[in-house]
Amino acid sequence: MARQAGRRLLDFFRSAHLHVETKLNESDIVTEADKASEEVILRMISEHFPTHSVLSEESGESFGDSEYRWVIDPLDGTTNFRSGLPFFSVSIGIEHRGETVAGVVYAPRLDEMFRGVRGCGATLNGSVIGCSSIATLDRAVVATGFPVDKNVTADNNLDNVGRLLPRIRGLRRLGSAAIDICYTAAGFLEGYWEMNLHDWDVAAGLLIASEAGCKSGEFRRDRNRSVVVAPPQLFDEISRELSTVPNRSEL
Repeated sequence: MARQAGRRLLDFFRSAHLHVETKLNESDIVTEADKASEEVILRMISEHFPTHSVLSEESGESFGDSEYRWVIDPLDGTTNFRSGLPFFSVSIGIEHRGETVAGVVYAPRLDEMFRGVRGCGATLNGSVIGCSSIATLDRAVVATGFPVDKNVTADNNLDNVGRLLPRIRGLRRLGSAAIDICYTAAGFLEGYWEMNLHDWDVAAGLLIASEAGCKSGEFRRDRNRSVVVAPPQLFDEISRELSTVPNRSEL
């Protein structure tokens, strides 16, 4: 499913005629490629698992009579995609009775396929992956992202950046939460945090990270899914730097 959806995305990539619409604001966009990729995945689920329920970013949630739910982001990193940057992905997670049991994140332009199955480990293009062994923040390269409502609230993650940036080797903003999480799982990054995400952004990636030996958690509960992912030896130290409650006087 992910490969076929990825091939459909590449039909639109760097097209001069890509149709783009806004959702909440100019930072929150959807393209015809998002919808085309979603159609591929939903059609395959309908054909092979017609009773399963689905949660997908673009079409919302549908309910079947199954214990299984598919959690889908057909194009994670839409802004990158619109700008012609290769860091975008298809994310598909499968839940059984509320627990994610399998997931894939596929970056079609990079041809990188991350897979995870609960209890069976995680792979990148068929090779087993594991998180970084770096044990100190001054050697760590960490990624983050910013909420789409950053233009209307001071609760926009800059406070966390200000605390962590002086302590780490480097900070990256790749623009796809699913890729950020999987790159942490593979040891390319030593950590990742972001707030105001949604289930479809993280369902597959968090399983892959867990199966690769990473630790993950939520550093606050008032901004949708606000996740931090890191190797066990760095998780607590990174988490301590993240604001759990915003400074309301600044909002």
